[in-house]
Amino acid sequence: MPNETSRIKPPTRRPPPFRKLRVYAYDPSLGWQIETAVINQMTLQVPWEELKPGPVGEYLEVVDVDPPSRCCYAPVDLNERLILAEDGLDPAEGDPQFHQQMVYAVAMTTIHNFERALGRRVLWSQAGGDQGYQFVPRLRVYPHAMRDANAYYSPQKKALLFGYFPASTSDPGYNLPGGTVFTCLSHDVVAHETTHALLDGLHRRFIEPTNSDTLALHEGFADIVALFQHFSFAPALRDQIRRTRGDLASQNLLGQLAQQFGQALGSRGALRDALGQVDPATGQWSPRVPDPADLQKVREPHTRGAILVAAVFDAFLTIYKSRIADLLRIATAGTGVLAQGEIHPDLVERLAREAAASSSHVLTMCIRALDHCPPVDVNFGDYLRALVTADRDLVPDDDRGYRIAVIEAFRRRGIYPQGVRSLSAESLCWACPLGAEEEALRNLLPGVRSLSRVRPDWTLTTDRKRVWEQMQKSGREIHAWLLSEPVRAIAGNFGLALGADAPSSIDRGKDGFPVFEVHSVRPARRLGPDGQTLTDLVIEITQKRRGYLNPATQAKVDKGSIPPQEPDFWYRGGCTVLVDLDRGAVRYCIGKGMMSDSRLAAQRKFAQATASLQATYFGDPRRRETAEPFAMLHRSLGIEEEPLG
Repeated sequence: MPNETSRIKPPTRRPPPFRKLRVYAYDPSLGWQIETAVINQMTLQVPWEELKPGPVGEYLEVVDVDPPSRCCYAPVDLNERLILAEDGLDPAEGDPQFHQQMVYAVAMTTIHNFERALGRRVLWSQAGGDQGYQFVPRLRVYPHAMRDANAYYSPQKKALLFGYFPASTSDPGYNLPGGTVFTCLSHDVVAHETTHALLDGLHRRFIEPTNSDTLALHEGFADIVALFQHFSFAPALRDQIRRTRGDLASQNLLGQLAQQFGQALGSRGALRDALGQVDPATGQWSPRVPDPADLQKVREPHTRGAILVAAVFDAFLTIYKSRIADLLRIATAGTGVLAQGEIHPDLVERLAREAAASSSHVLTMCIRALDHCPPVDVNFGDYLRALVTADRDLVPDDDRGYRIAVIEAFRRRGIYPQGVRSLSAESLCWACPLGAEEEALRNLLPGVRSLSRVRPDWTLTTDRKRVWEQMQKSGREIHAWLLSEPVRAIAGNFGLALGADAPSSIDRGKDGFPVFEVHSVRPARRLGPDGQTLTDLVIEITQKRRGYLNPATQAKVDKGSIPPQEPDFWYRGGCTVLVDLDRGAVRYCIGKGMMSDSRLAAQRKFAQATASLQATYFGDPRRRETAEPFAMLHRSLGIEEEPLG
């Protein structure tokens, strides 16, 4: 018999890389139709983490209280043996614990897609308070927050709130007339709201309506993420490829968002469709024809954001068609015309692979572009330039024509950047500083060794609170550097006004000098097709200035003729600086000039046209009120709130 020391030690078990959880691929309504029931459930592979009942993890805390019903639901324990053994709870509309599982799984999938594209862990927008900014470890998620046809991200609460409501009794689509619709059971709604929170964590000034595009970009970008996540659902993707015979420009589920939500409101179709629209009178679907004039006709953020979504989806279709051209030539013996009937399952599989690869590339392009945007007052043209620049940096040789596809799709919808000479990819890329500008930038920031020291240790495995603390420390060090007199003198070249002679309307500190904020210091990591890893340091610096609707008042306050009054709006400026630490060079300085009279006039005009709207969404700046912008934005679709029970 073996002695005590000779016993075999049990092997050390490592946690699995993923936790498998079942969800609705789209929403419950597809399970009520014979042709889509088979594809309406899927299993997501969520990165493994230790969870408490809720679920409560590192990024998310699901809190299932139901104020309208005056009750709360028992939190699901995803570590329970039977739940683990069956890949989570079985999808069920009437089970609140499955609702908790669904919001967690879809939100974590969206977070994972962002982290994979950016090469770093994500942070939520920090909380403000009497003690300064505070780290927010978890986003709270409320699956049954309100009895309302609404769902929104709350920047104030750092939370996602999902409503539930009765379907239309006159035209409910596939829903039971008057039956309860839960927005938390829609993949698209959950992914959309999670994206709002992720974007706010990266660019917290993008929720301020300084032009017609800022809120539209928030809405459009959230739709883009939800839309392209459809292509990761392999069975559903193959089904739609088979039904459309590979023609993804025709009506299909992949290009539609929130089918159940839209039908429950009586719209006879999805809430939004990137490809076309349903005639409310006839119920017939027709493709949407690009019109460059549309952008000049609409201001409502969702409608305007839909133009951005259509442009990006159009670019995806062009890329997809170029990738499958050889497959179609082989399948049709060179004619390009498929035979009548269903296409071969092998062709379905190959087309689905190309569609998934194309969508993954486009989604990654869209997310990576966020590091190449100005920190304030962003518009669609800025985003186009960011898309082209970020992709050019990673893939210098555009042999597949991806950037051309993006530019052409934006052009067809009238999206033109300002300050460029042509629509060539070279012209649209942000300009690299040269000559005197490059020298001034070198003087603006500390040396490469100093910048290497302040770069946060921010990877896909770093502790998030430690990352946030490092980012705060790095921001303070760069802020102190920018306070030096030589730097103040040259800051005007980069959109900043730091000297004592700056307009009196610019916010000032106790020392009489303009104040500014180092918003973010973060690495941008990308892996190129050749395996090369590119890492830049991204530094965002912003200022604010009192804005007045009366130009005469503005001029007097600027000159110091009268003391600064409470502003009618805040005018912000600043820059995003990307530094290549390997070469010791500033690659880009993407600015929004603090002293730009034309931009100030444009924001004044926009504020005058939307004064009541801004007060509704954001509160009165003169009284420093706050409001819930996304709650009001989503209700602006014509959705009325029901009284709470």
